[in-house]
Parts: sequence; structure tokens; C-alpha cells
Amino acid sequence: MPAPDDGPRPALVVHRGVASPRAAVLFLHGGRSEGTEAPLPWNLPGVRMRPFVRAVERSCRGRGVLMGSVRYRCRGWNGEREDAFRDAWRALDELASSAGDVPTVLVGHSMGGRAALRAAGHPLVRGVVGLAPWCPEGEPVAQLNGRRLVMLHGDRDRTTDPGASLAYAARAAEAGAEACALLMPGGDHAMLRGAGAWHRLTGETVSGLLRFGPLPAEVADCLTSS
Repeated sequence: MPAPDDGPRPALVVHRGVASPRAAVLFLHGGRSEGTEAPLPWNLPGVRMRPFVRAVERSCRGRGVLMGSVRYRCRGWNGEREDAFRDAWRALDELASSAGDVPTVLVGHSMGGRAALRAAGHPLVRGVVGLAPWCPEGEPVAQLNGRRLVMLHGDRDRTTDPGASLAYAARAAEAGAEACALLMPGGDHAMLRGAGAWHRLTGETVSGLLRFGPLPAEVADCLTSS
């Protein structure tokens, strides 16, 4: 896989550093299909991820986990430029340079979910949690071979297609991933309806993917039946 172009600023933003991390979690917020301008420092998609960061911090407390996020150069995916994916890959390279071969889970929402799924082929990545991910028809899945993938998607989402997440998880499983998708009853794209369930499942799932504890029962059942 070709390395992304260098950017003017690091793609990895560390929120909670650890002297000798045992693992890492990187968050990727949503964006737009098109948009070459830089995201604003206090953009709503980034703010939307904060409760998820706190939930993962609680679930992994005391485990020596580095917590960070991917800084995008552009607000959009931008077609063949695939800017968010390239930024995610660059952030993982930066993480490898600073922390070594640490098992890493990516947590991405919407466009960030698409970028996380694409970047799952990076050697550091062990698993992905996709939150209402954007999964256009024909998205590649080969990079997920040997990874664990859990997708959470609101059944009332009108921005990204919950059916596409179900189909993507099935294709990923056929490609060698341990993968499943869970529909969140009444859930919307902003993950505001039933927010507590979204946060709990994400935190416990990340801990389980890093093998710090059991996966949530509903996730474990979903993976078993997939």
C-alpha cells in the first residue's frame, strides 16, 4: 500500500499519552463526501465523538492505553483523493514511529468509519468499531482479513445506509474478518437517540477487541452468529 503524502502537521493527535503504551485507540470523526477546506478546530463531528472517547477511557482505565484521534487535512473524502483514509494511514504510521508495534483499535463515525475500515490493513490495527459508517457499494474488504470488525448502525439513519453496513460486514466475514453489524433500535445518524447504549457498547467493545475483558453479550452473540 503506498504511503500517503506528507502533510504540514502531524495526523496523529494524542489526547492521553502513556509512557510505554500496551495498546492504542484512535478516533475518526465524520465529515463530508466533498470538501477540500480544513475542518474547523471546534467542528460538530469532532465534538460528537467526545462521549465515545470518555466511554472508551472508562472501559480501558488502568490498562496503559494511548488515546488519540486522526487530524484531517480536509473536511471531505473527495473521491479518488480519499483524503480521510490517507490521513488515517499517516496517523497510524506516526503512532508506530512513536509507540512501536502497539495493538490498535480504530473507532470511526460516518466518513471516519469509512476511513477506519480502509485503514484496517495497517499492521498496527487489530480491530475496528464502525459507528454508522459510510459504506458505498463496492468498498474493498480484503484489508480486513484477520481483523475483528463491529459495526453499530441506527435503524432510523437517513444519512448513511444501515443495510449497507449489514452487507459490508457479511462481505468482510467472507474475506476472512471476524465481523458483524448490530442495528441500534430507533438510532439516528447523530447517535443521540439512545446515546447511552451507543457509548456503553462502544467502550465495552473496544476493551473486548483489545482483549482486556469480554465483549458485550450482544456483540459476542452477533459475532458468533455471523
